[in-house]
Amino acid sequence: MPYPEMMVAPMRHELVQIGFQELRSAEQVNQAMDAMEGTVLVAVNSVCGCAAGIFRPAVMLALQGEKQPDHKVTVFAGQDLDATAEARKQLIGYPPSSPSIALLKDGDVVFMLERFQIEGRSAPAIADDLQAAFEAHC
Repeated sequence: MPYPEMMVAPMRHELVQIGFQELRSAEQVNQAMDAMEGTVLVAVNSVCGCAAGIFRPAVMLALQGEKQPDHKVTVFAGQDLDATAEARKQLIGYPPSSPSIALLKDGDVVFMLERFQIEGRSAPAIADDLQAAFEAHC
């Protein structure tokens, strides 16, 4: 059962305020992904503690660098179930994980951080990984 929207709204806003397009339905995911060329950063947001303390701060830090993906989209696991399931179809070869973040280039996953690669690490360390992926692929 999803959390009340008033509880998750600030968590959604953290990524939207830094330029992510929030996708809340399967239809929105399909329309967005079909329209995007180049690199797409897909953030699977979550209410868990590692999302608040590591994941979202790391994404914010990484996006302060010079190299940037062409597009940034986010879905919210446990909240927007259809959108999250549809976005995960783009992440071929990776099991469902939240939070997680993937960089796609021309529709293919070229970099992925799953929850087990996020938990227990620092936001700056995760940001460094993301920036390295941006340097290599964007």
